[in-house]
Amino acid sequence: MTDRIRVVIADDEPLARERLRELLKEHTDVDLVAECADGRQALDAVRNQQPDILFLDVEMPELNGFGVLENLGTNRFPLVIFVTAYDRYALQAFEAHALDYILKPFDRERFDRALNEARERLREQRSEEMTSRILSLLHEMSHQQSRPERLVIKSGGRVVFVRTEEIDWVEAAGNYVALHVGKESHLLRETMNGFEAKLDPAKFVRIHRSAIVNIDRIKELKPLFGGDYTVILRDHTELTMSRSYRDRLDQILERSTK
Repeated sequence: MTDRIRVVIADDEPLARERLRELLKEHTDVDLVAECADGRQALDAVRNQQPDILFLDVEMPELNGFGVLENLGTNRFPLVIFVTAYDRYALQAFEAHALDYILKPFDRERFDRALNEARERLREQRSEEMTSRILSLLHEMSHQQSRPERLVIKSGGRVVFVRTEEIDWVEAAGNYVALHVGKESHLLRETMNGFEAKLDPAKFVRIHRSAIVNIDRIKELKPLFGGDYTVILRDHTELTMSRSYRDRLDQILERSTK
């Protein structure tokens, strides 16, 4: 595993901290980022250092081990390995979702077993996080690719290239959509829903089941009876926004003020 493992030790006994420190030195992928002698120090160290693993004593001054965990809130939570001389806290420790519970005194083998378990758990977590990031990236790339910046339209023996940002508005036309670009119109075999999904929602808004408008081309909105609106474009084209698309009006007004 290439990632370093960040560790915090929290124990009020200096000899216990020294023992843990010496055992950790034998693991080359571990960085000891903080040693704490009480619960308050431990709480600050976890919040500031964001360790992967916290070796935590139960009975400490200022704040006990369980108090440390309770006060962490929703912050990034490390894997917790309790290290204590008292076995009576074991059940409470696992109820607090501790990874392991080591009783003092312990030998190297017991310590290594706990650390290896934490190492494996971290490897699984990081693998899941990486997979999630990759899937998210692939989804984003797929989403971007589904919104082309340029359209290729074959019409009357011609091949016309239209940048999506140049489209004034889109009109349903049977099994086609009509792209109105300046004084020209181009037919593209596509459904309105399918074409809407390919457009950037930050730039285009559906105002009617048969009309999609480039927000930058809108000049004026005029209210009509029954909750409808007339949408007037900069080239004086007048379209109707039906009341079933009233929620889109808020989007238009919000974007136009940004």
